[in-house]
Amino acid sequence: MTNEPNSYDVVVLGGGAAGLSAALMLGRTRRSVAVVDAGNPRNAPAYGVHGFLSREGMSPFELVSVGRTEVESYGGEIIQGTAVATARTNDPYYRFQTELDDGTVLRSRRLLLTTGLTDQLPDIPGLREQWGTGVLHCPFCHGWEVRDRHIGILGAGAKSVHQALLFRQWSNSITLFLNDATEPTDEELEQLAARGVNIVDGSVARVLSENDGDGLRGVELASGEVVPVEALVVAPRFVANTEIFAGLGLTPVQHPMGVGEHLAVDEMGATEVDGVWAAGNVANLMLQVLPAAASGTMAAIAINNSLMADELEQDLEAYRASRATSTIGAEVS
Repeated sequence: MTNEPNSYDVVVLGGGAAGLSAALMLGRTRRSVAVVDAGNPRNAPAYGVHGFLSREGMSPFELVSVGRTEVESYGGEIIQGTAVATARTNDPYYRFQTELDDGTVLRSRRLLLTTGLTDQLPDIPGLREQWGTGVLHCPFCHGWEVRDRHIGILGAGAKSVHQALLFRQWSNSITLFLNDATEPTDEELEQLAARGVNIVDGSVARVLSENDGDGLRGVELASGEVVPVEALVVAPRFVANTEIFAGLGLTPVQHPMGVGEHLAVDEMGATEVDGVWAAGNVANLMLQVLPAAASGTMAAIAINNSLMADELEQDLEAYRASRATSTIGAEVS
């Protein structure tokens, strides 16, 4: 373990489920680890985390709080701040540096990126205000909470038909707003009709909230018609938060499912830059909280093994040098 100020075996950028799970595992392997967290989780608007065994319905902030406590119990450090730049160094031991918004510079032997993603929503007035509560995107995250309600699907492309058919599992009252952006094929129109999905033509002008702002009231079309809905489903574009990694030579690539951009990694989270790993949504746009946490754990194991390999090589060199010196001394005597 390292003891120099602001120097660590591993610096983790991002303190969500992936980053904290990684830091927990690294602490348990007796590695010095710091987690840099700006405190703005993507799922902050959501009432609870779902699909996470033993943590069902827990507030996202409570999940982070518990995770931080567990990381600190194994000697990990939580640094409240924002990373603004990362770079490789000429130091063969501390190969990376991370600059924070307050000017602090952290050095590390390895770097783990868990900065998550940003949801790019359609530019429709009122939509952002309901994001995470009345406006949703994932049926497996929120479908149960809106079951049996009147659910609208905002047309944003070809995938909107699939969303309408999928959300039909949770409610008999589904309306697909084509929004001048979705054009179902004849086959899809038949599928929608068979599932009883209502189709509304015309573009969506804005999303309406209740007078107190707490709850969704409906969708207003460009024609002025208001269609009442209790939940609205959108398909945002996912963009991994990678801007600060340009100094490492990392650039995002298109996700194979066409849903946005992410960092390409191998099965253990290693990026194309030696010594840098990525986990969670920055590397896999489709992960929910539980698999994101698991990806952090897997990356931590790979990072530990990488560090151990370096240490083994150093020990072997020292051992061989010691054996050579002993042999020379024996021959002289």
